Amino acid sequence: MDVTVVGAGISGLACAVRLQEAGHAVTVVTADEPAATVSRLAAAVWYPTHTAADPRVLAWAGRTYDELTAQAAAGVPGVVARPTRMILRGPHATPWWAAAVPDFAAAPGEWRFTVPSVEMEWYLPWLLSRFGTAGGRVARHRVARLSDAPRVSGGADVVVNATGLAARDLAGDPAVHPARGRVVGVGNPGLVTSVRDEDHPAGMTYIHPRSRDVVLGGTYEPGEWDTGADPAVTAAILARCVELVPELAGAPVLWQAAGLRPARHGGARVEADPRDPRVVHNYGHGGAGITLAWGCADEVVTLAAGAAGA
Repeated sequence: MDVTVVGAGISGLACAVRLQEAGHAVTVVTADEPAATVSRLAAAVWYPTHTAADPRVLAWAGRTYDELTAQAAAGVPGVVARPTRMILRGPHATPWWAAAVPDFAAAPGEWRFTVPSVEMEWYLPWLLSRFGTAGGRVARHRVARLSDAPRVSGGADVVVNATGLAARDLAGDPAVHPARGRVVGVGNPGLVTSVRDEDHPAGMTYIHPRSRDVVLGGTYEPGEWDTGADPAVTAAILARCVELVPELAGAPVLWQAAGLRPARHGGARVEADPRDPRVVHNYGHGGAGITLAWGCADEVVTLAAGAAGA
């Protein structure tokens, strides 16, 4: 069947690739190049941040963990297995997502585990190339309504809505909202281990090494749309991260960014539209896009097959 995927962030491209693998002809309709989507700004480390302890979410996260781990082993550009330390402030029960992480271990004052880390500047172009090589098409167009997508793509039996924050308007879903995240990139002094401190009294803190820099964060600010620079927040992020990892002291600041995570009250929406079953929704992943992308894409393939027969 012919499928049009609207959106070219990590969720849209994962869906496009999986649908191709299932034998469908796929066109991606996107207002922006993948490099201009919010996915490009993601620290992109597997971790189900701000997601519910839901069996469905755990299944999505587990399938994505397995896929990215296999890609890291195969040498996919930008994907590596990253050792991680989670600093604990007080007693914590084993997290609900630990079942998806084979080497999860509790140590005094911290959790330790290995998870996939993805450098989006290489990974998104690789996904786009994989999609194009397999015969996929990309149409640059900003649709005002999901019903316009088949016209732009040249016809579709099913439309997949992977539009992130734009789904607030395109799907008429007021539960969709931005969750602003501010991050800072600094030179890498030789770090290889990610460090997280979700309960830091001054705000969520994470340190994610990459091949050429370290992503320092961060903030999670629901309802905030402004992506302008804030020097005070940058200074606070740097101070928290140096406190946790002193080796970062003096590391040069290379860049600063603010991105709008496509969050949704009630969690991600992955379902066929009850008003039009030929539309399959896949949005609202918030800051867990890279964590859920491949698992949600697998479910979209199943839903699309059902939608085509509806």
